[in-house]
Amino acid sequence: MERLKFASVWLGGCAGCHMSFLDLDEFLLELAGRVEVVYSPLADLKVYPEGVDLCLVEGAICNTDHVELIHQIRARTKVVVSFGDCAVTANVPAMRNVLGAKNADNVLQRAYLEAAASNPVKPALDGILPPLLPKVVPVHALIKVDHCLPGCPPPADRIKALLLHLLDGAPALSGAQLKFG
Repeated sequence: MERLKFASVWLGGCAGCHMSFLDLDEFLLELAGRVEVVYSPLADLKVYPEGVDLCLVEGAICNTDHVELIHQIRARTKVVVSFGDCAVTANVPAMRNVLGAKNADNVLQRAYLEAAASNPVKPALDGILPPLLPKVVPVHALIKVDHCLPGCPPPADRIKALLLHLLDGAPALSGAQLKFG
């Protein structure tokens, strides 16, 4: 049986969605028999591959690295799922938007200097931090999203229900002649 190529991505967020994913407990063993994990922060794979069948995207788009990666994901993935409220609405990461869309440096000033309890130092060397976008946005603001799974984080039972739906032949996957199960 051909296994589905599965990826998960963590952009601007807290990793709570991936923690909820780990709460799938015994279902993770079944899932491991049905998918090949080709990219994930849980597996620490560095390059997003071609030919991915399904990707869960956690987090909002906050910086230029996220923009580059989300476009790679869409170009290389059959089914993209906005995974959790940060991906779906930009949620908590978008709170920085009130600090000023014109100058993302306001965010760095606040985080590294003003809010520092001790040793306030802002990273200043090129390449230390990817440039921040003027405004944090949800995934669908930049790419077509096939499914949204809201929640902060989404509960494990909802993650399981979506995965089973997709693994058992949702139109977006079965249309590609993929049937897993």
